[in-house]
Amino acid sequence: SCLCGSAPCLLCGCCPSAKNSTISRLLFTFFLFLGTLVSIIMIIPGVEKELHKLPGFCEGSGSVLGVQTKVDCSSFLGHKAVYRMGFAMAAFFCLFAVLMVCVRSSKDPRAALQNGFWFFKFLVLVGITVGAFYIPDGAFTSVWFYFGVVGSFLFILIQLVLLIDLAHSWSQRWLHNAEQGSAKGWYAALCTVTFIFYAASIAAIVLLYVYYTKPEGCTEGKAFISINLILCLIVSVVSILPKIQEAQPHSGLLQASLITLYTIYITWAALANVPSQRCNPTLLLRNSTGSATATEPLTTWWDAPSIVGLVIFILCTLFISLRCSDHPQVNKLMLTEESGAGAGPGVAEEGGAHRAYDNEQDGVSYNYSFFHLCLLLAALYIMMTLTNWYRPDERLQALSSPWTAVWVKICSSWAGLLLYLWTLVAPLLLPDRDFS
Repeated sequence: SCLCGSAPCLLCGCCPSAKNSTISRLLFTFFLFLGTLVSIIMIIPGVEKELHKLPGFCEGSGSVLGVQTKVDCSSFLGHKAVYRMGFAMAAFFCLFAVLMVCVRSSKDPRAALQNGFWFFKFLVLVGITVGAFYIPDGAFTSVWFYFGVVGSFLFILIQLVLLIDLAHSWSQRWLHNAEQGSAKGWYAALCTVTFIFYAASIAAIVLLYVYYTKPEGCTEGKAFISINLILCLIVSVVSILPKIQEAQPHSGLLQASLITLYTIYITWAALANVPSQRCNPTLLLRNSTGSATATEPLTTWWDAPSIVGLVIFILCTLFISLRCSDHPQVNKLMLTEESGAGAGPGVAEEGGAHRAYDNEQDGVSYNYSFFHLCLLLAALYIMMTLTNWYRPDERLQALSSPWTAVWVKICSSWAGLLLYLWTLVAPLLLPDRDFS
């Protein structure tokens, strides 16, 4: 009944009983991680070469901007495979986002489809994935790149919302512990963590100036680093202004330091996509023969920004799947609030068996469609991360890093800083609203 029926999944005897909504979110997230693992395997050099054996995977012709061209994808088989895997995962979650529109409780017949039939859902994902690898060559990779860019930008904004919420919750919890217990110890921990975040940010800024700028030229890199440095200083100063402290007593430098560190990371990731070898020592280029010229490093999909981005992706996706915020406003924004008052823990165990009990009979605890939309955006984000945001050139003979990726990441860092600044000044600008 767990795999092939609509009943909630049974848990093994060593596991505690859990809410059905939590189990469903974790299993859908497992599907996303499974697709991510397959994508990572596809870009391993040894496996990438074996993709030649797939019938028709590296053949065909297409039209790009109205120009007929013969496609030679031998130089980026792993890139093509990751794009098709990303398309399959995005299509899978898009299907469920559409199917689960306006589901209000587990009494809706579609809720059984959300919380059960896992074996059949796995077969659907496998079928979509197999079909994706038969998509003809041509304009697909070039067009799907822009879908990935838009989806990744939106997912970065979701990451920023979660990060801001984490920073506020972290600060509030430690300040509350300081009021209840050893104040000196908690305040010392708060200052230490804040100092570490700011020290890491300053060190990172210095390294960015050293490695991604030159005394002459590299104007864009200098401008991006300087603007984000100034914006981080502004939000740090604003966070400790007396009026801000009066309106939000829990606001402080811990939140600002965490946002600063993440902003510097986004800046680093953006500079790693600057398409100039002189201003970007980590630039990776692959030509149609799959080898590098004397002045270009050998291609690898794994660089430091991608690895950090993968770790942040995993943490944020688990955050979306497991946790509801301490703040009602964030719950409203993310459409995840524990409002379901269905069966309680007492219904969880029948005959001593540990079960996933239904907690959504009176109302869903999260918006099904929005949850699948978040996973869809996450699939596009990991697709772009694993391919370093590179795209084929107009002849489909080489992969290059476009300015589009740079501007998307920089704009997302600015949007995050503005969003955090809004959380600070909103209680002053809108005094009649409750921001507790």
